[in-house]
Amino acid sequence: MTKYQNQLTETFSALADPTRRAIVSRLCEGPASIGELSEPFKIALPTLLKHVQILEKSGLVSTQKTGRVRTCRIETGALKAGDDWLRQHLALWEDRLDRMEHHINTMKKEH
Repeated sequence: MTKYQNQLTETFSALADPTRRAIVSRLCEGPASIGELSEPFKIALPTLLKHVQILEKSGLVSTQKTGRVRTCRIETGALKAGDDWLRQHLALWEDRLDRMEHHINTMKKEH
């Protein structure tokens, strides 16, 4: 359970930054080199590399270096774990809200 919680913390922490979310969104379209990932951003290459390293550490992205080109790929496991956690909590709150709505409607009918 602790490893799962640590993974979620790293996943959500990595996704808290808009640049990293944009990188993940781009990689959902397919693998890309660091150079390709850097094109839409107005940041220095070392800064982009730090973002990629954070995504890699969180398990959201993997990289492979071939010659001088580092290619990044999305790793779905961390995304799926985050999605599972969100869906579980969303279902819980939807159930609670449905029960509250039912209770309010019952109270309205009684008055």
